Amino acid sequence: MVFPVIFFGVFFGLFLLILLLLVLPRPALRDTGARPRVSILIAARNEEVTIERCLQALLQLNYPAEQLEILIGDDASTDNTVAVVEAFIKDKPQFRLLSIRHRLGTSKGKSNVLAHLCRAATTDYFLFTDADMALAPDWVQTMLAAAPEGVGIVTGITTADGNLFGRLQGLDWLYGLSLIRVLTDLGLPITAVGNNMLVTRAAYESIGGFEALAFSITEDLQLFEQIVGQGWGFRNIISPKALGVSVPQPTVRHLLHQRKRWMKGASRLPWQLSLLFSSYGFFYTVLGWPGLLPTTTILTLYAAKVLCQTLFLFITLRQTGRRESLSVLLIYDAYLLFMSLAALAYTVWPSYIQWKERRYRWAEG
Repeated sequence: MVFPVIFFGVFFGLFLLILLLLVLPRPALRDTGARPRVSILIAARNEEVTIERCLQALLQLNYPAEQLEILIGDDASTDNTVAVVEAFIKDKPQFRLLSIRHRLGTSKGKSNVLAHLCRAATTDYFLFTDADMALAPDWVQTMLAAAPEGVGIVTGITTADGNLFGRLQGLDWLYGLSLIRVLTDLGLPITAVGNNMLVTRAAYESIGGFEALAFSITEDLQLFEQIVGQGWGFRNIISPKALGVSVPQPTVRHLLHQRKRWMKGASRLPWQLSLLFSSYGFFYTVLGWPGLLPTTTILTLYAAKVLCQTLFLFITLRQTGRRESLSVLLIYDAYLLFMSLAALAYTVWPSYIQWKERRYRWAEG
């Protein structure tokens, strides 16, 4: 009985420490009032269903339109993405559509589109988002406020909404990004997330751009590692003003494709985050080990874990200005357990990584 006492003592001790770090007060982001020109960059491939929502949110930004340069890169879409974008931007000079048809350097796929967009951008700040995202009205100035001199890359906060499946995915986003923010605030470089990210031109050019990097299916992590490696500072922020709401994956199959891409990136994450995520699996392994613990102890430990997890999510929701019902928060653990096991099985299954009707081998991504 010594091992389970030590394990669960460490597990819940770490959880309580993370909760404490989560609620510690942080310096408020200071908006200086400056409104420099910025470039918003969107890589789009077969996004006819989602991209107008994204563009509409960008149109509603509380930022001078004349200070915005919004570049959309069409990556050989085979649907009506181009027609949808052209119809939306025809009378809006801050928007521009670029057709991407050739490769720059070593980049390909999404990273190639972003390489072209960064080369076309004319400002000192690059804000990256995806075509399935809707950003908060104060997104631009909030991200800028988190990037004082010396900071090269900033990540905002993302969630998803919709039906129950979508809301559970939203909790996944908040859970993971909030854990990353806790570690980032301790000075540990973890990762950036490319659907809600700011990179300064100086930081981007210091690494030679996407076209100078080895290809990766997780191009945001690749970019982050290279920028931090050049000595630039990094920030991960949680604020309603830096929130992006993603369109959730419609089915479990689509979600597993997404998670396989993420698992490719996760294999390169720092050990601190890998340890936190793997402790989740160890928790259930030890908890369910045959004959190790009496039933009442198992139920008590499980209830304590769900309580800590629910409190973590509740605090994160408050920090992002979101709400969720207690029933959804409580069933999140069952969803997380199922999706973790399914994603692990799908990742080790010998199949391609898929993104936007394109397939990549695990070794090349």
